[in-house]
Amino acid sequence: MDNRYPSPDSQSGIALLEALVAILIFSVGILALVGLQATAIKQSSDARYRSEAAALANELIGQMWLVDRTDSTQITTKLQSDFESPDGPEYKKWATRLSSLPNGVATVTIDDPGTELAGRVFITIQWRAPNDPADAKPHQYLSSTMIQ
Repeated sequence: MDNRYPSPDSQSGIALLEALVAILIFSVGILALVGLQATAIKQSSDARYRSEAAALANELIGQMWLVDRTDSTQITTKLQSDFESPDGPEYKKWATRLSSLPNGVATVTIDDPGTELAGRVFITIQWRAPNDPADAKPHQYLSSTMIQ
């Protein structure tokens, strides 16, 4: 019986190979964490912009609810003249606050008086985040309510 053991020369470099494999596995893990962190930051800023858009829309709706309601037949006409985009004076004051959103624009439409849905208000707020590609579809927040 020949019980020969491998010579130490034939085993050389195995520790180096194990170290390289360990570094490779560690590097893949670190790259995954970096990618996860980048995604988390992007999602966080998107959520901030969405909440800012919601707050702006709710602010405008709150201002509409404060309009004088003594003449209920004229409420929709008053809302249209004051709040509809782009010429309503109250809309213009409110629209200056859109600067809190990057490239923020808004449209406000109010259904005509005399129709079945008179007083229905639609607010559309759009923005494009700074890190979005130029050809990307803008982000959008829609809100609708009925003011009578």
